[in-house]
Amino acid sequence: MTRYTVGLALGGGAARGWSHIGVLETLLKAGIEPKVMAGTSIGALVGAAHACGRLADLKAWAQAIDWRIIASMLDVKVANGGLIDGARVQRVLRDLGMDKPIEDLPMKYAAVATDLADGREIWLQSGSVDAAIRASIALPGIFSPSLVDGKWLADGGLVNQIPVSTCRALGADFVIAVGLGDGMLAKRAAGLGPVAAEAAAASQRGRLMEMVAQMPGPFRDQAARILPQLLSSGPRSPGYFDVLANALNIMQDRITRSRLAGEPPHAMISPQVAHIKLMDFHRADEAIAAGRAAAEKALDALKAQLEA
Repeated sequence: MTRYTVGLALGGGAARGWSHIGVLETLLKAGIEPKVMAGTSIGALVGAAHACGRLADLKAWAQAIDWRIIASMLDVKVANGGLIDGARVQRVLRDLGMDKPIEDLPMKYAAVATDLADGREIWLQSGSVDAAIRASIALPGIFSPSLVDGKWLADGGLVNQIPVSTCRALGADFVIAVGLGDGMLAKRAAGLGPVAAEAAAASQRGRLMEMVAQMPGPFRDQAARILPQLLSSGPRSPGYFDVLANALNIMQDRITRSRLAGEPPHAMISPQVAHIKLMDFHRADEAIAAGRAAAEKALDALKAQLEA
């Protein structure tokens, strides 16, 4: 339906990123099919699923996630640089059929990561899809970093939260960006007052202890020792996950504003997912619905631009 080479830049946002599935489904249904795909963090995951022809499989897996599945991926070894063992995530990706060579994909694809040694932005455009995703999703404090070609790589959101520039470099001449940060800082600000912080920490503690109870024995013992320290908070001090989430939100908001000012997309889709927390991977249905709603709202303007 268009003379343009459409690129889709999918931003990072942890559990909020399931909304990318709803966006992609809506665009494809409307006949808007990207030929270039670039993603950061969970955006790299969802973009790769489409490029591999496994979007429906990823959607079904995401909708089936519960705390038991999340707990099975927890490996509380802070010395390894994260709470979640990336090797287990990578096995899931392989089981979903996302272990193809990037070079064999039917469209141009890149996952964005960050070199922890010098802060360079790394575009992973070759090698196994699952290894590229594993590096791109290595969110500091949650996932341990990934060793790729002798470099320790972390989440691409540290340098390029919505990879519009990557799409352009891969040949896209019309870039649709999907950002997940709309309203995040305002939402977090409202929840960081002393009373709200204490209530949120109590809720988070309950959910995580439920996860710990379902973990295998050795991991359960490790988690039981360290989680009370991570979750401890009082009326004057937000808990570990609140501090981590808001620090990342602030950093990524500033990076995104700066990058998009110099590298604006042709169109922006912003799912309303501020109510979904960093680790709420079990809320896929809500996130997907939000992505679908945001894409449907943008469709008329998108079609007009692409047909001009």
